[in-house]
Amino acid sequence: MHSEALNRLFYKHVGQTSSAPLALQIERAEGIYMYAKDKTYIDCISGISVSNVGHGNAKVIEAAKAQLDHYMHLMVYGEMVQEPQVNLATKLTSVLPASLNSVYYVNSGSEAIEGAMKLAKRVTGRHQFTAQYLAYHGGTHGALSLMSDAYFSRKFVPLLPGITFIHQNDLSELNTAITEETAAVFIEPIMGEKGYVCCDLAYLKAIRKRCDETGTLLVFDEIQSGYGRCGYLFALEKYGITPDILILAKGFGGGMPLGCFIADKKNMDLFQDNPVLGHITTFGGHPVSCAASLATLNFIIDNDLAEKANAKEKEFRRLLVHPNIKHVTGTGLMLAIDLEDKIYCRQVIDKCVNAGLLVDWFLYSEHKIRLAPPLIIENEAIEKICGIILENL
Repeated sequence: MHSEALNRLFYKHVGQTSSAPLALQIERAEGIYMYAKDKTYIDCISGISVSNVGHGNAKVIEAAKAQLDHYMHLMVYGEMVQEPQVNLATKLTSVLPASLNSVYYVNSGSEAIEGAMKLAKRVTGRHQFTAQYLAYHGGTHGALSLMSDAYFSRKFVPLLPGITFIHQNDLSELNTAITEETAAVFIEPIMGEKGYVCCDLAYLKAIRKRCDETGTLLVFDEIQSGYGRCGYLFALEKYGITPDILILAKGFGGGMPLGCFIADKKNMDLFQDNPVLGHITTFGGHPVSCAASLATLNFIIDNDLAEKANAKEKEFRRLLVHPNIKHVTGTGLMLAIDLEDKIYCRQVIDKCVNAGLLVDWFLYSEHKIRLAPPLIIENEAIEKICGIILENL
């Protein structure tokens, strides 16, 4: 189809999320690159932390194609023994703490948040939640309820009652915000849309301790930080703290739609009765997505991509020196360039995109440039990326 006609039909028939989408017409993608008809882009955001092992990863495609030859959807989730689901859950739990041993598959991060909220209610018999100011958990009603910024939720009220918010790295609020009435505390160990701001170890230890004292579940939302992006397979390893529920999505699917929440089996089993089907999904754990996810996990482990992300972070930080760069926040290959001025930041981003570098901003930190390239990126490409950014500052 002619590009002008395709563009017109995109705006006419495809539901829009904003009034100014990128609207780039990408014909194919490979590695760290996206190819339009007449332009090549370096992808430095990985579809917002999704394409962790690069676009068109041969191992991931091979696994997905092999599964397509066997079967796709068979039955609503949980009724059939599907080998891709079993293999992925077995491998995944083998690299997690012993108490995170039962995986419930869904389709997305928002769905995983919803499932985790329901599980926390079921386990504790409580219905109040605590979450962080300026965390981002998704677009469904439960996930929106856990988000403090009314800009994203005020048109969709009423939301869930009984939500308390705490400030990142502020220990003074914990005793009053986490009580015997709190079902769960939802934490982003590395806050995504705030601009890749890491939680302090003392803060997370204090939250873990307070949850233990009050019988509250601790939930880590690792939708962005998981699967190698933060310099570890999961941020929980970085901190040495085990949550009661772990949430994964985005990079978890290796480019396919997949999410999950992981907990101890004794808790997860509560979904089985009173009521039966305490949580249910039709397409959760799609076998092709699970095959792609397992191939992604194996590729990250086999190539030490999580550990190598730390050295690549240092290379970015070494090169990103400029009077207009006030700070570089984040860890591993989830970094944010703080320019302090959101209008200036958007101008720089636009210039970078025009120069063939795909970067982005953050929902709660519009003055920061998002850097989240595929984990396979090499130093030569890092130098090129930083050169484009510095040139356009």
